[in-house]
Amino acid sequence: MRLARHGALLGTLLLPAAATAQQQGEPAVFSEVIDVRVVNAEVVVTDREGNRVHGLEASDFELLVDGEPMPISYFTEIAEGFAQGAATGAVAGVPDLAPYAPVGTNFLIFIDDFFSIERDRNRVLDSLEEDLRELGPVDRVAAVAFDGDSLEMLTAWTNDPSVMEQALDRARRRSAYGLQRLSELRMSEAGREAQAIFEAVADQAFAPDQREAAELEQIALEANPSVSTSFGAASQEGGTGADAAGQAQVLAGEDAAALKDLLGTSLSSQELQYARKLENQLELSVLAAMATMRSLANQPGRKVMLLLAGGWPRSAALFTVAGKGDLSGFAASADGALMSEDELYGPLVAAANLIGYALYPVDLPGLSASFAGDAAGGLGPGAQPDATGAGLLEREDMLHSTLDLLARSTGGVSMINADRDQALAAAVEDTRSYYWIGFQPRRREDEAFHDIEVRLTGRPDLRVRTREGYVDMSRDREVSMTVDAAMRFGIPPDTRPLEVRFSDPVRAGRRRMSMAVEVVIPLDHVELIPVAGGWRNELEVRVTAMDLDGNRSEMSRERILIAGPAKPRPGQVFYYETDLVFRRRDHTWVIAVHDPLTGTVLTSRGEVGRVGKEVP
Repeated sequence: MRLARHGALLGTLLLPAAATAQQQGEPAVFSEVIDVRVVNAEVVVTDREGNRVHGLEASDFELLVDGEPMPISYFTEIAEGFAQGAATGAVAGVPDLAPYAPVGTNFLIFIDDFFSIERDRNRVLDSLEEDLRELGPVDRVAAVAFDGDSLEMLTAWTNDPSVMEQALDRARRRSAYGLQRLSELRMSEAGREAQAIFEAVADQAFAPDQREAAELEQIALEANPSVSTSFGAASQEGGTGADAAGQAQVLAGEDAAALKDLLGTSLSSQELQYARKLENQLELSVLAAMATMRSLANQPGRKVMLLLAGGWPRSAALFTVAGKGDLSGFAASADGALMSEDELYGPLVAAANLIGYALYPVDLPGLSASFAGDAAGGLGPGAQPDATGAGLLEREDMLHSTLDLLARSTGGVSMINADRDQALAAAVEDTRSYYWIGFQPRRREDEAFHDIEVRLTGRPDLRVRTREGYVDMSRDREVSMTVDAAMRFGIPPDTRPLEVRFSDPVRAGRRRMSMAVEVVIPLDHVELIPVAGGWRNELEVRVTAMDLDGNRSEMSRERILIAGPAKPRPGQVFYYETDLVFRRRDHTWVIAVHDPLTGTVLTSRGEVGRVGKEVP
């Protein structure tokens, strides 16, 4: 797809921007916009017994970013949901709290139906509904569910208990696909076992010399038990079956390493097929959670995501080979053919830390489910792990490890095993008392991770918990992620809509069709600033499309200059016109308009194409 631009028309006050605007002395403000952003670090301070510590001042804290001291721009203590004093510092993006004002928490519930099992998901949803009574009068809840294909907004931000209950009831009625994921895992294991049997039979069929060597070794040992032979791994001079097993493991590890050197992976073809499928599924769920969090970020107060995850292992490769009983896991831990945990979960952690969400992952059995017992029964303090049997406990540990990683990296708490039955109540309790610290980082937009460390001066007896760092993400990448989320999952719930009008398609060469497009940009949602006696801003228009087979076009980008002699009137719009050329088939398209001055992204998504009729 290519983007062909031509004129733009704006009402009566603002003038159309010619393509040569850049050559007419464009002000530097449009090319060097300074992005002022606050990074929040909600800090929990406890003594050695785990009790919350109150009454500390900003001077008691030391904030370091990448080991360098960073001034604290914003500070206040929240105790039992109330500000304990006026917030110090006036910073955009954090509330200006009066002393003893109530401080609400925003609980975003993300339900991953793609990996969860309906029985276990609904059990947790039932407990969430019971815990709604723990919410404070200024707390809010939003709920979104993901089924592997699309996001459903169950409820926008609300503090109405009846609306929350209706949302959870809708969530319980949704289909869950965890049993399919579990079936895929078991089919993979069955295929792996069949492949191992086939290889063992093939080894026996094509290695008669080994059988002869074993027979000769047995004859030699019977003739002289005190003499070891070169045919076997064990001898009568201290060798045991364990030695033979150990050497077998070494050989298996060498085979895995050789396979990795040859193919870039230590997994067999059957294992690699499953691992890649699992990796793609995980990446989709993680991106859906990230898109949800980003689209529901503009809310005052503390932000928490309850992440109901039914099975997110830290490594698809390790999860695939779990329980094999050889050294293949060591090779799989550094498998270069699959994504690392940083590549897989890093974008979610980075987005959470940058926009101020703490992740509270909730353990749903999912891929580690066992159906030997009755899930309707409650779990007491002495509850056993969800999984039993060889390999299953190892896999469950991998899933729990992911939840711990997400929580620890963002300053949250993981809800594992029995804790999932009080997930919302525990999250409410944990977020009632903390110190709210905000700082303005030195923006470089270098896509690098920057470590956050909070220390207490002169108080070695106290413990500190907060988010571990943030990624200094560029605006370009953020906008691209917004457009990608709209393409994959539909328009995010809180994204401002953008009106787009298409003409009827006409032929544009072999297997091509062209459509005129008019984009209506409401000037109430973008910022124009006074420059050189007029009002100006330069927006960016991005367009991408995807056909029914999932083939995507490259993202087209166009900069448009809006300029006029006076400030726009309320309700005034800018009409941007262009032509889009597609292949003659149905497409899903996304058009986004980005305002670099405010960071606002206006987005529209729809479908276009032949729709069963011939293009004229």
